[in-house]
Amino acid sequence: MTCLATSLEAEVPAALGTVNDPELDEPITELGFVRSVTIDNEGVEVHLRLPTSFCSPNFAYLMASDSRDALRRIPGIGRVVVALDDHHDSDKINAGLAADAGYRGTFGSEAEDSLDELRLTFQRKAHTAAMERCVEDRLKHSGLAVTDIHRLRLRNLPGGHFKEALLRRRAAIGLRIGPDEPVFVDEHGVPVPLDQCRCA
Repeated sequence: MTCLATSLEAEVPAALGTVNDPELDEPITELGFVRSVTIDNEGVEVHLRLPTSFCSPNFAYLMASDSRDALRRIPGIGRVVVALDDHHDSDKINAGLAADAGYRGTFGSEAEDSLDELRLTFQRKAHTAAMERCVEDRLKHSGLAVTDIHRLRLRNLPGGHFKEALLRRRAAIGLRIGPDEPVFVDEHGVPVPLDQCRCA
């Protein structure tokens, strides 16, 4: 078990690093959401703690559930426990995760959507935020005028973190990422009309 434990010491953080905050598009490991990791002969126990105790329960459940799923994909990991600490719905979320009750089983009538629908909602919000960051960057650092936003194409965006995040978010919700695709689109990839192009 010593070799396996040594292997898990590297694999567990790597697996958790694949779980992103769905709005910030950053790994929970880099955001400091992983409070503790305990590896023993039975498996692994991970405690998560979000920045505030009143984060949306569905948002909190999504990250805890995704963390558990990422860990379960590690071969030979054994028992996987993921617990959310210091959240106003910690008891409910932790009980649901422990029972493998799923999102709707955990929240009952409070769960308006399935977990996949919830994930898609957050992905679409993240796409909108990434798109707006790219457009605002072009407005600040180029000759682009607000009236020209609808003409902006992906090839017009400079390389870097903003563009990478936008391309990743577009791909996640099934939007095209070719260089000639318009930047300012709705969640279905339809270009936003000129009279609706507004940026802060």
